[in-house]
Amino acid sequence: MTHQVLARKWRPRTFDELAGQDHVRRALVNGLDHGRIHHAYLFTGTRGVGKTTLARILAKCLNCEANGISSLPCGQCHACTAIDDGRFVDLIEVDAASRTKVEDTRELLDNVQYAPSQARYKIYIVDEVHMLSGHSFNALLKTLEEPPDHVKFLLATTDPHKLPVTILSRCLQFNLKHLPVTLIASQLQGIIEAEGMAADEAAVRRLARAADGSVRDGLSLLDQALAFGGGQRLADEAVRDMLGTMDQGQLFALLEAAAGGDGPALLAAVSRMAEHACDFSEALSDMLSILHQVAVAQTAPEALDPEAPEHDRIRQLAATISPEACQLFYDIAVQGRRDLALAPDPRTGFEMTVLRLLAFRPAEAEDGAALPTSGATAGDAPAADPATDAAGLDDRSGEATADQTDDDEARPPDPAAAPETPAELPWSQVVAKLELTGMARGLADHCFVIEWQGERVTLGLASSHEHLLNQSMQERLEAALRAYYGDGLQLAIELRDQAEVETPAVVNERVSAERQAAAERAINEDPQVNAIKEAFDAEVAPASVRPRDEP
Repeated sequence: MTHQVLARKWRPRTFDELAGQDHVRRALVNGLDHGRIHHAYLFTGTRGVGKTTLARILAKCLNCEANGISSLPCGQCHACTAIDDGRFVDLIEVDAASRTKVEDTRELLDNVQYAPSQARYKIYIVDEVHMLSGHSFNALLKTLEEPPDHVKFLLATTDPHKLPVTILSRCLQFNLKHLPVTLIASQLQGIIEAEGMAADEAAVRRLARAADGSVRDGLSLLDQALAFGGGQRLADEAVRDMLGTMDQGQLFALLEAAAGGDGPALLAAVSRMAEHACDFSEALSDMLSILHQVAVAQTAPEALDPEAPEHDRIRQLAATISPEACQLFYDIAVQGRRDLALAPDPRTGFEMTVLRLLAFRPAEAEDGAALPTSGATAGDAPAADPATDAAGLDDRSGEATADQTDDDEARPPDPAAAPETPAELPWSQVVAKLELTGMARGLADHCFVIEWQGERVTLGLASSHEHLLNQSMQERLEAALRAYYGDGLQLAIELRDQAEVETPAVVNERVSAERQAAAERAINEDPQVNAIKEAFDAEVAPASVRPRDEP
């Protein structure tokens, strides 16, 4: 027996079988059942969402011999079966992409005046109607303006913006939606069971994601996956190999390493990906998808799909990485994907992208002194160093450092030197002396001291930064304090909203703004820069001025 592809075998034949598109189905059903029938319908939407399928169902509704004009064609009469089989003489299907000439359109429309041979209505289905030429649109418009009663036009397009407004104004327009992954997965699972097959849930969801909103594409991929698996159970690993996608667990491991500041683990994850011939562009795309879900989990956890296989790891990563870091990671991945083609090879480009995740983490970022990133020559650099020379500020403590030497700045804190307590030293300076990285540093930066009595420390944290607080991060902060102040120290952190409190993060932001202002002032007052501006009638782009890193 000849094999019939799943996309044709399981093509919906009634409105009830149509996946999604309830808004379109409801309008068409009500119109048919109440006799409100238009002479021209326009179905728009991306590929595979059901445009021509809807047109065929509508053609059966209009021409069913048993039930008459209704939203429930019988599916058994000559008209219904002939339309399903593609052999109904009064249903004319046209691919506008291959018949763009005005002569083709005129030849087609010359027959509009003749009554249907067998049916109640002569139906014209014009797919990709936006591909018609301007003259062809004019020919079609004349027919749409005064159509015969026995003719109905069902137009479909993926790009309605290319249609003349004169055509649009004469059609009932229905926009079909991009279908969600959960709906496509449900459809695929039902078909797999009906075909007597079995499949891993993760495999079905992977196919649904790859379908990109199209049920038809999902069915084509399912057909391919069944052939790839040799008729066996549809396993996730086999589907992953067929699609050339990678194990999501490797990307989660990579992002967890980046969030924890673990460079060796991050590079090891890249190596494992390379061993499986990873498509690094696709890997960055998947990384963006994960980071998007992490951001959703941090903002509205209830919006996540609880049945998604990676749900738990998304929630775990959302608790580990700060919202600021998540947004920064997303921007870095977007830029990395855009620049991947410029790298010496894909792995190098991908590796440099993920190394940026480490280099530019918000908790690790340090402000420097001034140097324009563009718009100034190398000769301007010595005159553009206001952050230490003009502003004289240390970016981590906010205190003046003009008298400090380079050696003093480079020397690590000495735990044996009887360190000051916050009673003697601001909390921002205490944090600057602790060996903290990643999320733990972010937690410390957003805390403030409520009480410091002997070896018992109580810190406050605003409720807006509650996501930073978990047992692991508190233990890391407590360990850093013990390493500096002694093993007897005990730490407690309370959620407390207290106005007018200057946390280290606020100090750093203020100092950064002051140093940026000093940098811009130094550039604007520099004689060499002013000479260049006068000679070339130039201006300094404000966005090009950045504080330069301190020695």
